Amino acid sequence: MEFPDRMCVMGGGSWATAIAKMLLMNPQARINWYMRRASQIRDFKRFGHNNSYLTTIPFDINRIRFYSDINVAVKNSDTLVLATPSPYLKLHLKKLQQDVSDKFILSGIKGIVPDENMLVSQYFNKVYNVPHENIATIAGPCHAEEVALEHLSYLTIACSDKEKARAIARSFECKFVRTTITDDVFGIEYASTLKNIYAIAAGICHGLKYGDNFQAVLLSNAIQETNRFTQAAFPQNRKICESVYLGDLLVTAYSKFSRNRTFGTMIGKGYSVKTAHMEMEMIAEGYYATKCIKEINEELYHVNMPILDAVYNVLYERISPSIEIKLLSESLR
Repeated sequence: MEFPDRMCVMGGGSWATAIAKMLLMNPQARINWYMRRASQIRDFKRFGHNNSYLTTIPFDINRIRFYSDINVAVKNSDTLVLATPSPYLKLHLKKLQQDVSDKFILSGIKGIVPDENMLVSQYFNKVYNVPHENIATIAGPCHAEEVALEHLSYLTIACSDKEKARAIARSFECKFVRTTITDDVFGIEYASTLKNIYAIAAGICHGLKYGDNFQAVLLSNAIQETNRFTQAAFPQNRKICESVYLGDLLVTAYSKFSRNRTFGTMIGKGYSVKTAHMEMEMIAEGYYATKCIKEINEELYHVNMPILDAVYNVLYERISPSIEIKLLSESLR
């Protein structure tokens, strides 16, 4: 068999569905697919598509082996493609008894493992004993909704073993997906987490009716903040203006498909955090990431992060968005 072998998509949401679509664009590809709810699998088999997310994508179900038992799914797979929201990762893994130390982990999760304040790669290395050379991460800029529409998209695969990164990248390449590789696993994981926080900031400013001029300054400062933090956490000669860093930030902050921008816009318009969560009916990972990164930075790195601090103050300290963003605006250049 050629690496990657027996790939299993872990999750039933929009990003998991988009990942499955990309993998199955190869006409020879077959995948395993784990979904926690057996009822979702039954509906999928009946209708030939995910009945809850990205419903316009048709699938050949004869090329998919579905599992609702995580242990059977893991036992019958070699590469696990994680595509669950970061706040729910531990819940999804709660029933996992199968040893995964010999599996290859490809994380599509854009957030920190809550309570642990660890990157997903760190979590699987320390808790599940997966060696770092068998852990990779996948990042955009790439919205699931645009994958569904087959709009041209770009992915970066990060792994300390670049040959494995290349093999993974080939699995995703198709007529509308271009790929590149890097070994900056930790930097990309942190940048992917931070961009959700900054998208909330952009949304808050949009809700407060700040214009495009201010948004440009906000995001210019956000990418500088990302660079300061990633360099403090994992110093490396990374080019912060590459698409996996700057591009992913821009699309998450500006796109109509961005949950985090939508969440922030609602906060800026006066919604409470609780009401915004209820009305969205989807996870804005930046909300959880804000608290995690704030705690990590205060404990370990002490980087100057005024935008992060402003979002934290609005979401967790209940400071008025208009007051907080006005104070933030005075520090931006």
